[in-house]
Amino acid sequence: MATYGIPLLVLGTTNSSSLTGIAFVLAWAPRLCTFSLAGVAVDRFGPARVFRLAATARALVAGLAAPALAMTDDETASSLVMLLAACAGCLTQFSYIAAESVGAVASRDAGGAAHRVQSVLLGIDQAAALAGPAAGGLLLQWGGSSGMLAVISGLSMLSAAIAPRTCHAPPQAPEATGGVARGWRTGWSTLRALPRLAWLVAGLALSNLALGLLEAATPVIVVKQLGQSSASVGLVWSCAAAASLLAVTTCRVTIDRWGLTRVGRCAAVVTIVACFLIAHAGSYPAYLILTAVFMAGDSVLAVVLRTLRSHLIPAEVFGSTLSVTVLILLLPYPLAGILMALVNPADIHTVITVCAVLQCLGLACAFTRSTRPRPRHGKHRR
Repeated sequence: MATYGIPLLVLGTTNSSSLTGIAFVLAWAPRLCTFSLAGVAVDRFGPARVFRLAATARALVAGLAAPALAMTDDETASSLVMLLAACAGCLTQFSYIAAESVGAVASRDAGGAAHRVQSVLLGIDQAAALAGPAAGGLLLQWGGSSGMLAVISGLSMLSAAIAPRTCHAPPQAPEATGGVARGWRTGWSTLRALPRLAWLVAGLALSNLALGLLEAATPVIVVKQLGQSSASVGLVWSCAAAASLLAVTTCRVTIDRWGLTRVGRCAAVVTIVACFLIAHAGSYPAYLILTAVFMAGDSVLAVVLRTLRSHLIPAEVFGSTLSVTVLILLLPYPLAGILMALVNPADIHTVITVCAVLQCLGLACAFTRSTRPRPRHGKHRR
C-alpha cells in the first residue's frame, strides 16, 4: 500500500508528473544511503529486533502524517508528502533486509527445496500486494490521504506486534560486525567472489530500471493519458500481483521439472516482450494485461535470484552481502524517478522502449552464465 499509494498521494496533492517522479526518487534514495547500515544492523542485532523497530517507526511516521496533512495548506502538504516518501523508503530498507535474512535461513535449512521456500515467501508478498494497491487507491479516493495513511500506520503497528521476539540467526563473522565500512567491504568482496550471482544481479538491475519507470509512470499514464481514476491505478497493480502470485506458485513445479536456469530464461523472455509491448499500449485494458504479464515474469526472476542468493552467500555474512546486492538492484529506481521528472509526459512511452532494450541486453548477459547453484562445502566456499 505504501509503495504504490504514496506516489498516488503525491500526484493527487501536487497534480504534477515531475513532482511525482521526484517523490519516487525520494522514496528510493534513502534506501541506497542506508543499505549497508541495515545489513550491519541485521548481522549484529538480529533480524527480528530490526524488523520490529522498523515497523514501529513506520507506524509512527504514517500516523503523525495523517492528521498533519489534514491541517496544512497545499504548499506545506506538498513538502510533507515528499518527506513522507523519504522516511517510508528508509524504513522499508531495514524491514526488507531483516525479512530476507530470515527467509535465507529457511532456504538453507530446506537444502534442495530452497526454490520452493522462496516461491512461498514471494507468494506471501504478492498476496499482500494483491490487496494493497487496490486498497490504497480506494482509500485515497474515498477516504482521502488521512484514511490511507491511518491504515498504513495500523498495519505497520500490527506487523511489529505479531513479529517473533527472536528468530534463528546465523553465526556472525567478525568482519561483518565491525562497522558500516567493514560491512560494505565484506559484502562487496563476497559478491565479487560469486560471478554467477554477480552477473544475475547486474542483469536484474537493468530490468529494474524498466520496472522502476513503470512504477513511477503508471499514475501519470493511467490518470492523465488514459483518463482513469486513482482506483484504476491500484487495480493495475493488484492484477499484476495476482498474475505474480500465480506465476510464483506454478514455478515451484516448473523449476522441479526444468531446472532453475531454463525457467529463468523463459521468464526473462516473457518480461522483455511484455515491456516492449507496454510502450505501445493504447488502452487501459491492454496496459493492465501487459503490466500483469511483465510482473509475472519479473516475479519468477525474483525466485531465481533469491534461490541462488540463499545457496551461494555464506550465512555469517549474509546481511552485509545482501545489502550490497540490494544496493545494486535498487540503484535503477531513483534513476527511473529522475527520468520521470525530466521527461515530457508525451515521451514516456519512448523512454519505456529504451529501457526495454537495456533490459533485454542485461538479461541476455545474465543468462549466458549458469544460474544453477552448487552446494557449498564449508562456510567460506564462494
